[in-house]
Amino acid sequence: MKKTIALLFLTALLSGCSLQKIALKATTGLFAYGIEALYAEPDMQIAEIAIASNLKLIEGFHRADPKNKDILLILTQGYASYGLAFLEDSDPKRAGRLYLRSREFGFQLLARTKAFKGGVPKKEADFKARLAKLRKKDVPALFWTAFAWSGWINLNRDKPRAVFDLNLVKAMMNRVLELDEGYFFGSAHLFWGSTMGSIPKLLGGDPAKAKEHFERARSLSDGKFLINDVYYAQYYAATTLNEELFDQLIERVLKAPPDILPGYELMTSVAKQKARRLKAERDEIF
Repeated sequence: MKKTIALLFLTALLSGCSLQKIALKATTGLFAYGIEALYAEPDMQIAEIAIASNLKLIEGFHRADPKNKDILLILTQGYASYGLAFLEDSDPKRAGRLYLRSREFGFQLLARTKAFKGGVPKKEADFKARLAKLRKKDVPALFWTAFAWSGWINLNRDKPRAVFDLNLVKAMMNRVLELDEGYFFGSAHLFWGSTMGSIPKLLGGDPAKAKEHFERARSLSDGKFLINDVYYAQYYAATTLNEELFDQLIERVLKAPPDILPGYELMTSVAKQKARRLKAERDEIF
């Protein structure tokens, strides 16, 4: 009798776990629609409140199903995007912390790929060797992890660790270009444009190549992903003291219709906010 009860209890428990995972998978599908709705939200205050609360909710689902790749991708992309959109300019220290949180979720996500099975190696050579084994289907995990990591590096350029980490991120973004250069409106090119345009020539910077990357990113998005124009102004026009180009890029962003990139109105609002900040700092820049 006791064995029978124990067996029934175990069966119910296992069944409960299966039902929980089924429910989680079904809910994860709904999260994708939620992400779409957030990207389409033009009001930054509404988006900020919604994203913050939803990320914590999704973290709860992650604890229930820590190996769920869809949830890990949402958390990696979500925290990185939140840091860029709402904190980088106003609270860089907090933005840095969220970029690291995003990167950690990204590492967990990469560990679910065949290339990084067993975890992310600490040695640079081993890390770069694993990158070569990634495939096109792994690009979202690769890009958003690199994006979060580069966000932290950009805010901590005075730290020796950031200099070392930049080499790893460069390798990651190179692999993104090799696998799918058009992913997320060519944002890997945006990374390279910003990096080569902001680093002095003596340390490997190259304004001419930076311009090529910004122009390529613009081409891949038909000029509609306006964050590219903001960084083009900040990390090329400003650093080369090209006032005319700077003004053209900033004004183009400010005058663009809010629905220039349908479905990504939030990113357009973020670009406009950053453009207004740069315009206000114009006299200091030049």
